[in-house]
Amino acid sequence: QVQLVESGGGLVQPGGSLRLSCSVSGSSFRASAMGWFRQTPEQGKSRTLVALIMPSGATNYLDSVKGRFTISRDDAHDRLYLQMDSLRVEDTALYQCYVLEDTTPYWGPGTQVTVSS
Repeated sequence: QVQLVESGGGLVQPGGSLRLSCSVSGSSFRASAMGWFRQTPEQGKSRTLVALIMPSGATNYLDSVKGRFTISRDDAHDRLYLQMDSLRVEDTALYQCYVLEDTTPYWGPGTQVTVSS
């Protein structure tokens, strides 16, 4: 069973930085596409894909975070990261780690990021 556990969220002022981490177990980590989604109360159950990284290392980002966020993976330790710089109030959300295992998607419970002065 694939399990994902996020950490690193918190309260930060606009312009600040946070680094999110995701520990993954039960996955063929090196062969999996992985990423970060975010969810706000206004979205209900919908999620927005923030960043994606393929086994090849290729990445893709939501337009509004390009140049500010960086996704990376540590295949040796089965960990996924999201470095978030120049944070904005509109980045406030619950951030969830994601893995596509074969054709089945999995999400972690999430870590809350709040950007506020």
